[in-house]
Amino acid sequence: MHSGRINGGTVVWLLGVGGGAAVLLGSGMYAMRRGEPMWVWSGAAVDARTLTDVRAYNHANGWMWIAYSVPFWLSAALDWKLETLGGILLGLACTVGLALVFWCYRRILKRYSKRS
Repeated sequence: MHSGRINGGTVVWLLGVGGGAAVLLGSGMYAMRRGEPMWVWSGAAVDARTLTDVRAYNHANGWMWIAYSVPFWLSAALDWKLETLGGILLGLACTVGLALVFWCYRRILKRYSKRS
């Protein structure tokens, strides 16, 4: 456990995990403001003609990424005093959390896709 002082490992942890959290948060905010459908996996485009409501789709997509950023922010903060717990939370966010993002996105896509 840290003494509360900043050391090199803490700085690297905060920059790495906090930076990743900032990218996820920024992606969510960007998705909410986009006029065209937000892509999710590796930039694979979603055709607006296949969606019932592009704005609602982007809004849901944005909230998904914002919610996914939360455990990363918490992990960065927890490292300050509870290194092990911060590491466990990061591991869960990168595994279970990513699976939840995949599941959530599939629900979003199903909800806003036009039925044939």
